[in-house]
Amino acid sequence: MSQKELKIKAFHMNTVTSGDKFQLDPNALQIKTNHSFEEEDIKQMTIQLLTPKHHDVRTNTIMDIIPISTKVLGQLGDGITHTLTGVYVVLTGAIEDGEQMHEFGSSEGILSENLQLNRVGTPTDDDYIIHIDMLAYPEAKFTRELCLKMFEITDNYIQEIREALKMMDGRNATEVHTFVETFNEGKPRVALVKQVAGQGAMYDTMVFPDEPSGFTGGTSIIDMNNVPVIISPNEYRDGAIRAMV
Repeated sequence: MSQKELKIKAFHMNTVTSGDKFQLDPNALQIKTNHSFEEEDIKQMTIQLLTPKHHDVRTNTIMDIIPISTKVLGQLGDGITHTLTGVYVVLTGAIEDGEQMHEFGSSEGILSENLQLNRVGTPTDDDYIIHIDMLAYPEAKFTRELCLKMFEITDNYIQEIREALKMMDGRNATEVHTFVETFNEGKPRVALVKQVAGQGAMYDTMVFPDEPSGFTGGTSIIDMNNVPVIISPNEYRDGAIRAMV
């Protein structure tokens, strides 16, 4: 019998504020509302902090809801992961005077009417939301490449928070969860089949990014010709799958 252990240490953010730089403490986060990037098809990136229960704001279509987590030790599925609770990133996007960045159905409008709170993978009523809106130039074409560029720029912004999160003292974590995978030789081998999106722009899935639920370093299921991928329970828990729908 062999074992594989994953330890996730959560730091709950009681307050999130905005300023001119990132600053992370065990229970407080300050974000910056600007981010430099070079991409000829994208006109602007708007970063807005939404406080709890203040979601009656108009947005472009929701592209993704992203938790903020980072590897401290080991690879996806083992070692130590630090994660923030009490705050999520919500990515929205559109082409100026043109299409919303969506595939099957658009969700632009009032955020509180289009975002289902208090579900697994979505913010709660009491969470802060870092709203990032990506706006492409009017002449830009709605392509898979444009979508991926928006995800990449957003991931680079989040990575600055992850780098600070890596340095947090794990002894100050609000919660610690340990998951141990046990492999018993001679016992029946059980697999769960999860069907994921792999069709095109805004209907894509990344697997095994460098960071939990990240983008950089991941491989698109489309580029793998939608072949089956074996993922362990702890890799799944640790954010080895990044759905981009």
